[in-house]
Amino acid sequence: MNERKMLLRKIQQYDFSLKELNLYLDTHPDCRRALAMFRKYQKLRTDAINEYTRRFGALTPEMSVSDERWDWVSDPWPWERS
Repeated sequence: MNERKMLLRKIQQYDFSLKELNLYLDTHPDCRRALAMFRKYQKLRTDAINEYTRRFGALTPEMSVSDERWDWVSDPWPWERS
């Protein structure tokens, strides 16, 4: 598996963890351990997305960074890249 796919998989894993922790915290809002884990994965996800964007381009249209032209449509979609 190449670096791009590994980083994308890592982001997907963080997304899954955050969703599960979100559901748990909805029913256990005072659980400090779960909240700390949520914050940890939130930071890991943000860092991984920033690295992916820096190295391979935007994952979503909102992450497009060019001021010269709309570059979201210029490259293959994130899931089409190999």
